[in-house]
Amino acid sequence: MGSTTSCCVSASPKLRRNAHSRLESYHQESDLSREETGCNLQHISDRENVDELNMEYNPSDHPRASTIFLSKSQNDEVPLRSVRDKRKSLFINNHGTSRRKYSSCSTIFLDDNTVSQPNLKYTIKCVALAIYYHIKNRDTDGGMLLDIFDEKLHPLSKSEVPLDYNQHDPEQKQIYRFVRTLFSAAQLTAECAIVTLVYLERLLTYAEIDICPGNWKRIVLGAILLASKVWDDQAVWNVDYCQILKDITVEDMNELERQFLELLQFNINVPSSVYAKYYFDLRSLSESNNLSFPLEPLSRDKAQKLEAISRLCDDKYKDVRRAARKRSASMDNLCGIRWVPAILS
Repeated sequence: MGSTTSCCVSASPKLRRNAHSRLESYHQESDLSREETGCNLQHISDRENVDELNMEYNPSDHPRASTIFLSKSQNDEVPLRSVRDKRKSLFINNHGTSRRKYSSCSTIFLDDNTVSQPNLKYTIKCVALAIYYHIKNRDTDGGMLLDIFDEKLHPLSKSEVPLDYNQHDPEQKQIYRFVRTLFSAAQLTAECAIVTLVYLERLLTYAEIDICPGNWKRIVLGAILLASKVWDDQAVWNVDYCQILKDITVEDMNELERQFLELLQFNINVPSSVYAKYYFDLRSLSESNNLSFPLEPLSRDKAQKLEAISRLCDDKYKDVRRAARKRSASMDNLCGIRWVPAILS
């Protein structure tokens, strides 16, 4: 990736963070001279600028910041019918009567979806729904539009782009079909879909652009392209996407990837805490929009697999727990154990 001076700063586009702004605000406050201290290196706390990236506006970097898509979905007005459908989704029909699924001692209901192994189909549905809310509840004043994401300037197909291509919001099904086609053809995983959403929100935050009907396809395509290369060991090449999207060129894919990376300021790191936050926020989004994961009774085979995994983890961390035990005691409450020989008569 190169050094910070040659790559992350000089090669970045117009919108980027100033990497030298942290050092300019530092002033030597110590009364000791350089000869007395031996060096004039700054302490790491002096170089950190907490105001450089406000946590509130960077959810893709900080685990404590709320995700943008969840806040946009909560601002949306939910019709009364949707609320009723959500309540009905919690029940199942049993001979004409509604009965809610409850776990008991004999039956446990689980969904086939965990943070380490998400369900691919429902994860893609949730990601498509998050993108839908991004487009629907975008800022009215609009952000900056970049040519590289404009579908009018860089069409994905040879068919003529309508004049009002930037006026009509896409439906959730249309977004889902587009994402599902790419994931199915490239054989991508569900974890890659979550990372795609992280990169998408990071792009909107860093570059201060808006996702709209005229650029959402190319933004999603760039996020998927980058997420697949970062997450998967055997990533899909750019030329492979040209086999999926027949009318796009390799040069266009290369330029899309390059500018996407520059707008991210080459920050492709996704901490585990951020990944987990996006996963659970997607689950919250699905529950509030009647996309709850299907519950199935816990079978005997699955219970045995869970028990085997639990035993494996218990054996793995047994030595760690043993080493973490407290090996010292206070003299006030010292209670030693003595072993004395027993006298048997």
